[in-house]
Amino acid sequence: MTNPRYLEIDEVLNDLKLALDRQQPFSLIRIGDGENLILSQDTVWPIEKVLQERWAVKANLGQKGLFLPNTELRDAVAEAVRKATISGILPYDDESIKAPTYMKRELTDQVFAHYALSPPLTCHACLNRYLAQTPAFWDMLKDRRILLVTRTAAEVKPVLEAEPYGLHIAHTLAFHQYEQMHETLQWITSHQDEFDIALFSCGVNAVVLAQKTAELTGKVGIDFGKAINIVMFGKAN
Repeated sequence: MTNPRYLEIDEVLNDLKLALDRQQPFSLIRIGDGENLILSQDTVWPIEKVLQERWAVKANLGQKGLFLPNTELRDAVAEAVRKATISGILPYDDESIKAPTYMKRELTDQVFAHYALSPPLTCHACLNRYLAQTPAFWDMLKDRRILLVTRTAAEVKPVLEAEPYGLHIAHTLAFHQYEQMHETLQWITSHQDEFDIALFSCGVNAVVLAQKTAELTGKVGIDFGKAINIVMFGKAN
């Protein structure tokens, strides 16, 4: 990657607020071990190697919202990185996620080199977790219409509508599997006048959904990931 600008949380919040206030497209996506593995399919790793990884085994047991191999999702994630406003990536020697070292920043560098990806703005891949614990983030969302897209949307909605959050959840979509991607994007496009910001917590699928939402609707799309668990249970995992 050619020296991207690394943003701290305050700078991300500032950019996010500007996009919301000016009603401009904005997408925050994040590349962790799962995204790295998706991007590595038959690019930097043979598919046989990918399928042996614990993450891939869990995916094929139905635990990750997708099944492997999936080269269509691989290419969609690469396109999302190319077009996203801000891409979260893991720092070198990161300890914030539980994954083998070779599946973290090392692999990000390899797949980014393969696809010639060089995001202009980056931040920490776990920024979503910091956002969930930052009152300024929730304050910023207070007067916005929010679209919530996650497997447990019906359970999360009342929590976010109650104190201390007090948000206006305009719509919820229960997203379980990659196969819902097309119909979900169709729904989002046809209801784009009914929300200001979309929060996606649906694994690797969220990367594509967040970026595509910004591109197709001109709204804000956030890959919110396990931050939704902080809202519900007080911790990410």
